[in-house]
Formats: sequence, C-alpha cells, structure tokens
Amino acid sequence: MKKNESSKKIYTKKHMMRIDNKINLLGVSSKLNTMTFLNTQLITTIIIFVFVLINYKYGYIFSIVITAIYYYLFEKILLDKKIKQREKRLNIDAIYFFEVLTLSLQTGRNLSEAISITTNSVDNDLSLEFKEALRETRFGKSLTESLTDMQSKIPSDSINNIILSLTQANIYGSSIIDTMYNQVDYLREKRKLEVKAFISKVPTKISIISVFFFIPLILLIILGPVLLNYIG
Repeated sequence: MKKNESSKKIYTKKHMMRIDNKINLLGVSSKLNTMTFLNTQLITTIIIFVFVLINYKYGYIFSIVITAIYYYLFEKILLDKKIKQREKRLNIDAIYFFEVLTLSLQTGRNLSEAISITTNSVDNDLSLEFKEALRETRFGKSLTESLTDMQSKIPSDSINNIILSLTQANIYGSSIIDTMYNQVDYLREKRKLEVKAFISKVPTKISIISVFFFIPLILLIILGPVLLNYIG
C-alpha cells in the first residue's frame, strides 16, 4: 500500500488517468495495470540512461536522446500499437458476433438473453467483453450500466455506436433488429474497403523491395565483370 502511495506521488493524476484509459482499451483479458506499467517504464528508462551515460564517450548527450526516445516508444509499442491491433481484430470479430446477436433478437428474446446466447455461441475477444458485462449484472449493475461501462474498453468507434444503439433500445424497449442489420452491413463493407486498400498498397511495397534488393543485385551482375577486369 505504501509503495503504491509513494509511486502515485511521482506521476500526475492526468498522466495516470491517460495510461489507465489506454490499458482499459486492451480489454478484460489484459493483465497490465497502470502502476506496474508506469513503474516499469520509469525504472527501465533510468537503467538505460545510466548505462549509456557510463559506457559511451558522449554519454551525457546520447543518454538524454536515447532515453527520451525509449520513454516515448515504450508507451507507443506496448499500448498504442496493441490498441490499434485490437481495434482491427474487434472490427473483424464484430461482424459475426452481431450477426448472431441479431438472429437471437429476431427469435423474440430480450437483449440480456440474446447476449447470453451469443456469448455462449461465439468465442472471440468481443464475446469476452459482453460476457464480462453480463457478469457485472449479476453483481448489481443494470445491463444498460454494464454496456455503457463496456464502451470504455472498446477502441472501435463503429462497435461503440452499435453498443450505444443496444443501450438505447434496452432503455426505451424499441426494436433494434433493422438497425443491427444495417450496422452489420456497414461493418462488412468497411472490412471490404480495408482489404481493398491493403491490396492496392501491395504493388508499391513490392516496388520498394525491388529497389532495395533486386536492383543492387542486377547492378552487381552487370558491373561485376568490369570491376574484376579493373582489379585484375
């Protein structure tokens, strides 16, 4: 307890909240916590600073630059990059998950029952988040509160819009089946556009690889005999 209290004095409340929000976006399966992340980042940065300072001739300059870059990249790689990857994964998971949820709602079940059936039928990251929301309802939260809190753990705006529609339908008791079908169609179309965009970039990537690898080899083959004659 005392260690946590002393650690909290090192970091500003705003900084801790920002990291906490990012860690929440990694989902319920994440084992990271804010204080562990911040302390690890700080301690490893100090170790790198001291190491560079002691072992290099111009360490007093390099140590500042290298540790500043490391401190910045630590958060970008361990949090931002993983959040971006999770967003893509959830957007893919959402298509099938919400299709099954819509079919469950279409059979006449209420939202809570439909979510329960869907989470038991679908095994992916998004399903885990909905399972956690249902678990929270067993400890006193309403389904609307659980779904609202769940939005802070989802890095995808598209999925959060669907969750918002579900909470509103749960509050007002309105039918959401047509809206869900439209949302699923939107997710599917968005996924197609992302795949097309990736495919369109492939020729450019191949061209870059050719420039760096194949052209030097061709030049070596062409100029090799000339160089050998010159050396001989």
